[in-house]
Amino acid sequence: MYSQKVFEHFRNPHNFGSMDNPTVVGQVGNLACGDVMKLYLKIEKNKQGEYYIQNIKFETLGCAAAIATSSVVTDLAKGKILTDAMEIKNEDVVKALDDLPAVKIHCSLLAVDALTEAIYSFYQKNNQPISAEFEQKHNRIITCQTRLKH
Repeated sequence: MYSQKVFEHFRNPHNFGSMDNPTVVGQVGNLACGDVMKLYLKIEKNKQGEYYIQNIKFETLGCAAAIATSSVVTDLAKGKILTDAMEIKNEDVVKALDDLPAVKIHCSLLAVDALTEAIYSFYQKNNQPISAEFEQKHNRIITCQTRLKH
């Protein structure tokens, strides 16, 4: 059973929709369940010279949990510097929703993966250093996406 917070985010998702001229877009999907998530990020520099997520929007094709987790990820990431946004974990999303059924946990992972891919894309496009740990996260996502396509 879904929590009240899942229903709230599903019925009234935060930051829903596409974005004109995003800095980067992260997209992931799970062909097994049919969920597809796309995150649009507008990234700016703050006064300290750090890159941060000035605006974030999402489009998700999927179940209530997929939409709710996408909404929560946008709430958790908006306004954060990229290094802090990269620390958002699956568990953070589940906790923000007051839990998810075990069979729906993969939805929260997709939302976090879309954020990871968007930030990774930004780092690549802007010749920013990518840590070994972040590279491993990206490679795990790419490997999973490739396996799903075959």
